[in-house]
Amino acid sequence: MTTWFQRQADAYKNGHDRPLGGYVVMMGIYGGSTAVTAALARALGRTPPDRLGPWDIAQLTVATQKLARTIAKDPITSPLRAPFTTYAGTSAPAELNEEVRGVGLQHSFGELLTCPMCLGQWVATGFMLGLTIAPKATRAVIATFTAVSGADFLQYLYAWLQQSEASE
Repeated sequence: MTTWFQRQADAYKNGHDRPLGGYVVMMGIYGGSTAVTAALARALGRTPPDRLGPWDIAQLTVATQKLARTIAKDPITSPLRAPFTTYAGTSAPAELNEEVRGVGLQHSFGELLTCPMCLGQWVATGFMLGLTIAPKATRAVIATFTAVSGADFLQYLYAWLQQSEASE
């Protein structure tokens, strides 16, 4: 006997392998960990920042992009992804291309860990919770990832300028 949820999942999949059950678990992990951390902040008497200025938002944006991309693509973080992916080569300078493997929850985690855009929500939420619980330390982490992102940009610019001069 199939449940209503199983029938909906089967109809949604349309013959494709989509790990909807894994996605439900991951949404529960995200929501649950966010709620527990928010409750911890409240118990500690911590409140979110009253306001974030444009510079704060810019730094959060750049740091979120950099940390999400580091988790999803960096060779050094490949051991975090290894239980959920298979190495498939490189995709850009200092970035790996990996194929998601497994079924169910394993596949769902693989999709999250290889998708910088998907990780962005988790990273940004972590930074905001960090700004609530440990603002000074979190600002240092945000500044670090923003600086690394800026340095990456300058490395690409430098390489591009060298190539431009060599082609003249």
